[in-house]
Amino acid sequence: MTAATVEVLEAGSEPREVLRTNLPVGTTQTATLVTQAVVSQQIDQQPAQDFSSPEITIPLSANVTADDPTAVVDLTLSSMTSPDATLQAALSGADGSAAGLSVTDSGAITALRLKPSVNSANAARAAIEQALGQAVYRTVALPDAPVGVGARWVVRQQVSSEILLDQTTTVTLTAREGNRLSLAVDVSQTPQSPVWNLAGDAGTLNIDQYVMAGSGNLTVDLALPLPIDGQMTVGGDQAYGDPDSSSVIRQTISNSIRWES
Repeated sequence: MTAATVEVLEAGSEPREVLRTNLPVGTTQTATLVTQAVVSQQIDQQPAQDFSSPEITIPLSANVTADDPTAVVDLTLSSMTSPDATLQAALSGADGSAAGLSVTDSGAITALRLKPSVNSANAARAAIEQALGQAVYRTVALPDAPVGVGARWVVRQQVSSEILLDQTTTVTLTAREGNRLSLAVDVSQTPQSPVWNLAGDAGTLNIDQYVMAGSGNLTVDLALPLPIDGQMTVGGDQAYGDPDSSSVIRQTISNSIRWES
């Protein structure tokens, strides 16, 4: 994952403090991640097709196993559920799957590692990868300057997907109680190039329209590795043109995540 840069826009009210996580070895946490992706795609005047990913609920057990200089967080995934019967059947063999995060003291995640259980079906592996990927790119890095309630800062990073994206996340510290921070979050993404290079040397598409933005809130604890509460939805409309014809692919996408403790 590419490094995030952070710029403070407003320092907020006094008292101000440099906010840093404190995740010593042995720190544990349980949390639940819920994600869903709704995707509608239409080619020219053909009927729209549904390429959505069903909602998935992933209970997570986190354990910090190293902390110098970056915290290493081991995750165990168990009792995963989905209202979609096909995905639920695939998830039945995925209990005990594992993942790992590398987390800096700013809260930025610099690496995501996945280790599916040996009995995981391909559909379960793909759903877990998509869910954790969404969650990682919706986390918030903290500034290295002193800030107080009302502070605003911008986090910029590259998002690696089928299209390379520049993601801008604007964060407002709305409240603080000890280690617990309440954050309002706005996210927008823009493609780095006007051309989409398709995988497998399958050609290119022109990016005629790309809107992907959204907002939400997170509650984080500086002494815990995962968010303890919050929700966020990011979506928009895209249009891609075939440079060799007049054909146009249109997509409407909405990705949502929710954290529960």
